[in-house]
Amino acid sequence: MLPIIDTHQHLWDLSVFDMPWLEDAPTLNRSFVTGDYLDATAGLNVVKTVYMEVDVSAAQKVTEAEHLIELCAAADNPTAAAVIGGTVTSADFGDYIRRYAGSPAIKGVRQVLHGPGTPQGTCLAPQFVENVRLLGELGLCFDLCMRPSELGDGVKLAQTCPDTRFVVDHCGNGDPYLISGVLPGSTGTGDAGQADSNLTIADHTDRDDPFWHDPQQWKDGIDALAALPNTICKISGIIARTRPGWTAADLAPAVNHCLDSFGPDRVVFGGDWPVCLLGADSTYRGWAEALKEIIADRSETEQRKLLHDNAAAFYGLA
Repeated sequence: MLPIIDTHQHLWDLSVFDMPWLEDAPTLNRSFVTGDYLDATAGLNVVKTVYMEVDVSAAQKVTEAEHLIELCAAADNPTAAAVIGGTVTSADFGDYIRRYAGSPAIKGVRQVLHGPGTPQGTCLAPQFVENVRLLGELGLCFDLCMRPSELGDGVKLAQTCPDTRFVVDHCGNGDPYLISGVLPGSTGTGDAGQADSNLTIADHTDRDDPFWHDPQQWKDGIDALAALPNTICKISGIIARTRPGWTAADLAPAVNHCLDSFGPDRVVFGGDWPVCLLGADSTYRGWAEALKEIIADRSETEQRKLLHDNAAAFYGLA
């Protein structure tokens, strides 16, 4: 079995961290700690992980970072590196991030850009751009986690900050059903999981949903990001959008477009645990097995790069 480096591992202990956003996510509104992660990934040969920030309250971002440095230094868990949270919109961000620039555990920063309080264009504001450029100067990466309709802003940011490395989270947050034109149980051609000639975007996605996007717009955005030399794509997240009756075939068009656009050397795997549990009948194992089914026809070398080798090189994990 090929080894896996999971580049998108969330952990949180609600006795330590304040995470107001969980009030709107009852499935996730409890502690998820290392022991839970080990149970979820048992038997999958996950050898190392990269922690991903969990949007703790602003007052606790330093606490989160210090906790992760300790966790990565311990030998009793797979967490080997971390991407921490940061308020990249702030003039104080430079002072905050410089204290972690020399840490072998801290590899980058993420500020989620798709929240209801974050308007389009936030990542192109002068202060934001200045701070993302600083990340490049410090040898740190920035994770792009944004609305799929705004990938063009991500392209502009990456072009403006050519010395900063960018990770495109969650396949650009594309909706696998919009991209494939398939719904589980669709009836246009008679068989569940088959393309429905009568299916339209409006059939299963509300245009008022902040994650609504035109499929071609998403593809063009992914292609434009992939054309830049300072970007990689994280194959993750789309499992959280699955509906009852989903199969690997429903996810394959989105996954394969990202793999083909970025190429075998610029893609990494992310489990997105425990957020992956938000999908219908979804588990970490279900996502890992579905992805392996999708990539089964690719060479073992390409599979190993996606699941392990690219992450080891990008994050400097021996």
